[in-house]
Amino acid sequence: MSSSKKSAKSDRQTAPAQCAGIAFYCAGDYVPEDSVGYMIRRVLASVAHEVERQLVASDLTNAQWVPLLKLFMGRASTVAELARECQLDAGAMTRLLDRLEAKGLCRRVRSVEDRRVVNIELTLEGRQAAKGIPDVLSSVQNAHLTGFSIEEFETLKGFLRRILDNAQTLSPTTPTAGEPNDA
Repeated sequence: MSSSKKSAKSDRQTAPAQCAGIAFYCAGDYVPEDSVGYMIRRVLASVAHEVERQLVASDLTNAQWVPLLKLFMGRASTVAELARECQLDAGAMTRLLDRLEAKGLCRRVRSVEDRRVVNIELTLEGRQAAKGIPDVLSSVQNAHLTGFSIEEFETLKGFLRRILDNAQTLSPTTPTAGEPNDA
């Protein structure tokens, strides 16, 4: 083994002691396509693309079905809660709600108790549109998991939860499970 390879290998072996964990990546031989983050992003993009393709008949974009589903499932009822759940700033949420209202899927109603609070209600059309989203999500995700055993599926979820837990310890503002897109 050459001295440079030995040095790189010994650097990687000492890195775990320095960062209290195994160093799976090294800047010297980093390959983006082999990174967990890159693969997770590609899977998420593929799922999102297929969900949007299957929802094209309902005229819902990826950006629109997410808040619609969160409202339908009771995850949020105010503009502020929905913005937090969708990880959007107030301005982006306002623009998104403008589009959903224009489609007749929801309406904003100022709270009687606190005029600063704006509640969001799904219309009948909004509830109908949202009702079909879980079927599409289930179908798309099941297609992406073709060939997995139940044990592999449970193991994968456990690994992803562990990555999310690690992310939470890195930064208190890191998204939690169920965010973003819930796909």
